[in-house]
Amino acid sequence: MRLTAGQRLRRNADFCAVRELGRRIDCGVFLITWRVRPAGPPENPRVGVVASRAAVGNAVHRNRAKRRLREIYRQHQSLVPAGLDLVLTARSSLLRLEFAESAQRFAQACKKLVPPALANTPPPPHA
Repeated sequence: MRLTAGQRLRRNADFCAVRELGRRIDCGVFLITWRVRPAGPPENPRVGVVASRAAVGNAVHRNRAKRRLREIYRQHQSLVPAGLDLVLTARSSLLRLEFAESAQRFAQACKKLVPPALANTPPPPHA
């Protein structure tokens, strides 16, 4: 099952906004950069996948890495809070790790994502 147009980051400006203004979670074999979408009520999360030649390798490896990250996201998209934009950046070690292990790392990282309602609230004072 494919991701719909509303589930994907498509414009370069969207990718740049997530990378410049977002937060990062390092999962070892890939990097999650996320940002709360500023406008309107929370909608479905959107995702963009990046695999560079320098980080992953030739076209075959880049495409395999992107397919793997899209599938991991598709299987676990219910763990991502609404109203977030994600950029998943592949690393070369992604292709050497078992799919199940990569999926588990993504699921653990999703627990660190802050829902948009809590993202704008100040942290509680120290006791």
